[in-house]
Amino acid sequence: MSSNKKVLITGATSGVGYAVAMRLLADTDRFTVYATGRAPDKIWQLQNEGAVAVRSDFSVPGQMDKLLEEMPPPDIVIFSAGVGLFESAHKISDESIQNMIDLNVVVPMELTKRVLPTMIERQQGQLIYIGSQAGKVATPKASVYAASKHALIGYTNALRMEVAEYGINVSVVHPGPIDTPFIDEADQTGNYRKSLGRHLLKVDTVADAVLRMIDKPAREVNVPGIMGVTSKLYALAPTLIEKLGKKYFMKK
Repeated sequence: MSSNKKVLITGATSGVGYAVAMRLLADTDRFTVYATGRAPDKIWQLQNEGAVAVRSDFSVPGQMDKLLEEMPPPDIVIFSAGVGLFESAHKISDESIQNMIDLNVVVPMELTKRVLPTMIERQQGQLIYIGSQAGKVATPKASVYAASKHALIGYTNALRMEVAEYGINVSVVHPGPIDTPFIDEADQTGNYRKSLGRHLLKVDTVADAVLRMIDKPAREVNVPGIMGVTSKLYALAPTLIEKLGKKYFMKK
């Protein structure tokens, strides 16, 4: 790669995506940041800090292609856009189901498909996806969200093998619950935030994990590290883990 890497960040107007973008913008010698998201105020802030920031919604047909046509091929893509809604499977609306599958699964796949040809041609590139512990250990009221993140794990596992011969790294960061507006939008009862309390991750903790992936690519990282142990225990004793975790998610 060249000394200055072109980094495309989706979901850059909120949470982890915004934090990563701002950190990369502080290192202009190494990175040129191309940021996309839906919040106009954060787009302006990113532009003011030096990003090429474009308000865009990749779930709208044509907007992804339009953005890619207007920027040079990225060296690194950070897939941070995502949406969630915590609700019982029989109560969740069809629209909410479709939104989660589209933004959490279809959009990353479609964007990956579009950026891969130039990475393959150059024999280098890096794809970093923001997954979730929900994709490893499902919880009540997160059936669709967990399914979307589980799909991302399957996709990236296959993708990693496909592109390894071209010098392309595929990494996934799997955080636990993060203290961002995502929590409040996903669970409007407030019970999820109240139950987890001090166990919620700080945004900067997850952003640090993403930034480490850029310098030292790895297959995946669990944040916090103990979550990796939890997922292994779940594979060995799913009934026990489900019983222990259920209390955090089944309050009315």
